[in-house]
Amino acid sequence: MSGPAAPEQSPAPKTAEPSQANQEFEKARATILANSHPLPADQFTVKVEGPRFDKHPSSIELGNLLDAYERIGFQATSLAQSIEIINKMRAWRLSDDEPTVQRGSNADESARIFLGFTSNLVSSGLREIISFLAKHNHVSVIVTTAGGIEEDLIKCLSPTYLTPDKTFGSVDGKSLRARGLNRIGNLIVPNQNYCRFEDWILPIFDQMKLEQENASTKWSPSTVVERLGHEINHPDSFLYWAAKNNIPVFCPALTDGSLGDMLCFHSIKTDPNPLVIDIVADIRRINELGRSAKKAGMVILGGGVCKHQIANAMLYRNGAEYSVYVNTGQEFDGSDSGARPDEAVSWGKIKGDSESVKVFADATLVFPLIVAATWAKDHWKSETEAEANPPPK
Repeated sequence: MSGPAAPEQSPAPKTAEPSQANQEFEKARATILANSHPLPADQFTVKVEGPRFDKHPSSIELGNLLDAYERIGFQATSLAQSIEIINKMRAWRLSDDEPTVQRGSNADESARIFLGFTSNLVSSGLREIISFLAKHNHVSVIVTTAGGIEEDLIKCLSPTYLTPDKTFGSVDGKSLRARGLNRIGNLIVPNQNYCRFEDWILPIFDQMKLEQENASTKWSPSTVVERLGHEINHPDSFLYWAAKNNIPVFCPALTDGSLGDMLCFHSIKTDPNPLVIDIVADIRRINELGRSAKKAGMVILGGGVCKHQIANAMLYRNGAEYSVYVNTGQEFDGSDSGARPDEAVSWGKIKGDSESVKVFADATLVFPLIVAATWAKDHWKSETEAEANPPPK
């Protein structure tokens, strides 16, 4: 008798073919999770890391905080680069490149530093920082606009104020105009300031015209500005310190502002023999300062005339060795104000192997930090050392 029939064996399951969708997903996964190439150890040396405020109380000290900026990324890193480049341009001496020049000798020239800034920065509290730089001979050449000249002088006669609530739109322009108040962002300049400016400057123009007629004096924008710096004789004025320290201040657009109005009024009053100002003398002078520098550095706050006048002078030496731009301009419209340093390299205004950076920021935010970490830091270091080691009596 035969036993029970063996159960039928189920056929082995067939291996499912991956669907088209799965195949495409795996391809995408392989692309997304592709292995990186090894990082060149000599290029990728700085890891992104921010300040750790809970590690030590010293983390909130300004110097330590700015040291941490290099590793934060974005514009914080650019700010740190600007500090590094400025310190390099300040430290360079001719003896670094010429072994025959004795360190510290009269022949051991430093880099010639060209500082440029727009007029609104003199309207702001950056004016005091600019005065510090001129007072202590930290820059070699200054370029600004007419507003930068007149605002420095006017502030010696009458103050500029913040708007009542420190905002930009607290009072409408029509109301301000009716009250004789001029707005610059969230700053207010009473029109009376310009009246005092007129009373102060027109007699100086009279005297300059007499010197033109009787002593054959030939005026250029920079010599006019130097004269005004001597005449104002005020320790808060950067023009005063520039004149005192023989730092030339160039103003290619001397007539573009209240200063131009004063020149216009004076010209009408003294017609047909007005005060004459020669702009060609100044372009020769600034270009020669660029050409003859052993090395040149640019520190430019803002754009427009002050930026390009300095950069153009660098053409005469085939480019600056050190460049720091601080502005909010963009390059999509082809403006020189918005151009990055690399565009200036293409024109020969910055050397191709130079050190340069553009910090995209409002200069009132970052320039105080830059100066604090460079010139001001060393200023107080020197002051402290001098106090600790007074000269023998």
